[in-house]
Amino acid sequence: MLPAMITIVMGVSGSGKSTIGMGLAARLGQPFVDGDHLHPQANRDKMARGIPLDDADRQPWLAAIAAEMDRHRQQGESLVVACSALKHRYRDFLRDGHDDVKFVYLHGSRELLADRLGHRAGHFFDPALLDSQLATLEEPGDEEAMRVEIGKPPAELVECIIRADCHGART
Repeated sequence: MLPAMITIVMGVSGSGKSTIGMGLAARLGQPFVDGDHLHPQANRDKMARGIPLDDADRQPWLAAIAAEMDRHRQQGESLVVACSALKHRYRDFLRDGHDDVKFVYLHGSRELLADRLGHRAGHFFDPALLDSQLATLEEPGDEEAMRVEIGKPPAELVECIIRADCHGART
């Protein structure tokens, strides 16, 4: 039996974390957790009003994601999680010394992200917050993460993640 692996699909809003995460989980036969569903209602309300979250807002959310990861880890299950994980310290918190956590960083131009957010319906995130997320984002640099340039169809991106040969990918 292979050891459990936790894959966190990260990036700013509009990068396709949920879509790619669900597709990756389905393709791998693993459970999927959308971090957006673990936000406290106060965070959802704040973002819906166009107010950026700060570190204090994000801490209970990150703790809920980490608890979900631990739950799957304890059951010996692999897991795919969609989570913005914008800052290095957030990723460190989610890793928490575990070597079973891998990050897939979905990267796209501001123009592409804004276009996607402009066409998204029924989500609590105010598209006006994109610039604050881009300003907050600390791209994985020396961290182990696979960088994936978005823009191709989701199924293609899922396959290149599985093969680890996405254009611009690095691990």
